[in-house]
Amino acid sequence: MPARMYFLGALLAFLVPAAAGAWPVDLVLPLEAGKDRFQKLAALEWVEVEDASVASAEALPGSNELLLTGHKAGQTLLLLYAEGRFAVWRLVVGAPPSDDLAPRLAAARKVCPDLKATQGAEKLLSATVKDPACRAALMEVLRSDAYVARELELTFDVPALQEQLASMSEALKPLGLEARYSGAGLVMTGSASREDWKKALWELFRRSVGRVPLEDRVEVKAPEAPAAVPDAGPALQAEPPVPVEIIRGTPKKPRKKG
Repeated sequence: MPARMYFLGALLAFLVPAAAGAWPVDLVLPLEAGKDRFQKLAALEWVEVEDASVASAEALPGSNELLLTGHKAGQTLLLLYAEGRFAVWRLVVGAPPSDDLAPRLAAARKVCPDLKATQGAEKLLSATVKDPACRAALMEVLRSDAYVARELELTFDVPALQEQLASMSEALKPLGLEARYSGAGLVMTGSASREDWKKALWELFRRSVGRVPLEDRVEVKAPEAPAAVPDAGPALQAEPPVPVEIIRGTPKKPRKKG
């Protein structure tokens, strides 16, 4: 029986969604070079920008507000995390690059026979992901900005789902983490440093097609305390200066000449 994953409905653009991110992005956000943009979210713990030379992002403490700043023309990805969920946005500074989707869609239709892609006011891409070949072709389509996550309806057959899991497991193993499917959801377990945990979330996004509901059970290790400086013993006290008494001789009287 195929594992079904449907991704439809109204996703509020400025909320961190309940499901884990995967291609395509959740939101495409335009920015201007040298200008700030504020975004209010329902919840926000931390953010990480893939290429900070294009744009930077700062989670403002206690406000669930995000400060975005464009730096130079280009595009980069932004990972957002809150309450065990994550999302990925694409930040575009300046004019977006032209992208001809037609050749990639044509290639995907050859290996995903029931693929349907509509544009316009009601954009939707639907397909049955039957095997690794279909999954790979769809990933090439969804790396573009033609569709965002809420505009997908995908159904996975077991072979494609197993191949996707193998790809994710390959990336997570060096980080000390594991992944397994529970129904249509993905469970990630293990213990990792904060840096490796963030790497794992990026890998889940890059290696997945469509949304994968994530149950994040990772134990994030506390950073190690800096090594203590060896004790050099009690501090040496400077000795007070020894007063030196200068004894002056009695000056001699000059002799009288005879």
